[in-house]
Amino acid sequence: MIEVSHLTKRYGGHTAVSDLSFSIEKGRIYGFLGPNGAGKSTTMNIITGCLGASSGEVKIGGCDVLDEPVKAKRMIGYLPEIPPLYTDMTPNEYLRFVLRAKGVGRVEWEKQLRAVMDKTKLHEVKDRLIGNLSKGYRQRVGIAQALLGAPQVIILDEPTVGLDPAQIIEIRELIREMGKEHTIVLSSHILSEVQAVCDHIMIIAKGRLVASDTAENLTGLMAGGARIDLTVRAGEEQTREALSGMALAEGAQLMPAQEGSTRVLLTPKDGEDIREALFYGFAERRLPILEMKRERATLEDVFLELTQAEELTQAEASPEGAAQAPDEQEAKGA
Repeated sequence: MIEVSHLTKRYGGHTAVSDLSFSIEKGRIYGFLGPNGAGKSTTMNIITGCLGASSGEVKIGGCDVLDEPVKAKRMIGYLPEIPPLYTDMTPNEYLRFVLRAKGVGRVEWEKQLRAVMDKTKLHEVKDRLIGNLSKGYRQRVGIAQALLGAPQVIILDEPTVGLDPAQIIEIRELIREMGKEHTIVLSSHILSEVQAVCDHIMIIAKGRLVASDTAENLTGLMAGGARIDLTVRAGEEQTREALSGMALAEGAQLMPAQEGSTRVLLTPKDGEDIREALFYGFAERRLPILEMKRERATLEDVFLELTQAEELTQAEASPEGAAQAPDEQEAKGA
């Protein structure tokens, strides 16, 4: 549905997006995840044709955004981080204005208005001034305008920023419902949001794509993705000797637990489940295991490992670029 190839965007000496390539398939909800200043908004703006790239290309449904902008943009509905609303209009007036701006024929107006208002639950506020609506309802108006014109792809940039918990839940439910009929690209730096609604996650750091997979695969394939936490009724030296004889883990951290016991944090080799082997290994040495559990890596662990590794790599390659203030990068990247 969307093909991004070797996309690069530079602002003077600062590179906001660097040789970025990925594909978006039809009918899925994608999470575009990254810290502030990673280049998410810049990428979204280029995909939607709101910003030109320094190099590379973007194709929507086979149409190049640069060569066939009108045709490509008709396939996209876009909600920027700050919804493009006119606060002195009512939702009904504003959405009619958007229909006209998108070139939708008048015979379709009432049908599309009714459909998007049903989906976003705007009927009860359709004749109130947008300036008097809550932020949650304003966000719904922004999503409604993105849905007009029957686009195949909906791009949402930080759709829940500034909302209260109840509003966030409502918008997430709306996004999941939209995903049944549209391809969704959701840009965010909120891990829980991406994990809650997205089928596929792309992690971007310093303008580069560092991972692209499902949340389950990302956490499962991460180095050290599973860890064993156990408590043994033995001293630290006994526990260390026993573990050395079993040779099951890549690393072990030992610490005193309750009197006469030792707590151990183990990183298994190749992420294997070694709980049974540990049980029999300690039993043979007559060292009782008092407690044992397996902890899998979270999306937060994956996110931090990948983004910090990319920052370290770029800092080593370009000390001047790494020294740039994050706020300045975000200002330029946005």
